[in-house]
Amino acid sequence: MPNAVKSQKFNMLFDWFDQGNDGRLTHDDLQAMGDLFAALAAEDDHANASAMRDAFEKWWQLLLAHGDADGDGKISRPEFLAVMEANVTAPEHFEGAVLAIADALMRALDTNGDGVLSHDEYVRMYDALGVPPKHSKDAFKRLDRDGNGEISHEEFRQAITEFYLSDDMDAPGNWLIGPLHEPA
Repeated sequence: MPNAVKSQKFNMLFDWFDQGNDGRLTHDDLQAMGDLFAALAAEDDHANASAMRDAFEKWWQLLLAHGDADGDGKISRPEFLAVMEANVTAPEHFEGAVLAIADALMRALDTNGDGVLSHDEYVRMYDALGVPPKHSKDAFKRLDRDGNGEISHEEFRQAITEFYLSDDMDAPGNWLIGPLHEPA
């Protein structure tokens, strides 16, 4: 079972992925997430759209193979928490199931090829993914580690890695899809 910080993040992720809002993850939910991410690519950017869909399909296959303890073809919240810690975030799966999405997303959004996301691009991206702008604006400030007003591909990868792997409550990457706890 994940520690408290990871558990909180993985619970947020479960809620985000549960596109059917039925308390279970299904193949349809992960396909819907893949479609949501793929829609951020330009209409003619089939390579990155496919890469994002393929990565979500790989993620679903990992969830099903390693997390469907009762064999019902659905992933409950407890099953999700367990499989995220044991399998999806394991080094042999993390690159292909998680970072592949981040890399394709960055390539798709970086239409001018400069290797960075501006503040507006970042906020627009997460708004399209269902993350409120008030959260993504704050996240941008935290993820722009060098303070140059842009998030580089490396800064984005670092944030994704922190979100999934860090036990540190204050890690900037924990802000990717909103605060772990609402500020007092």
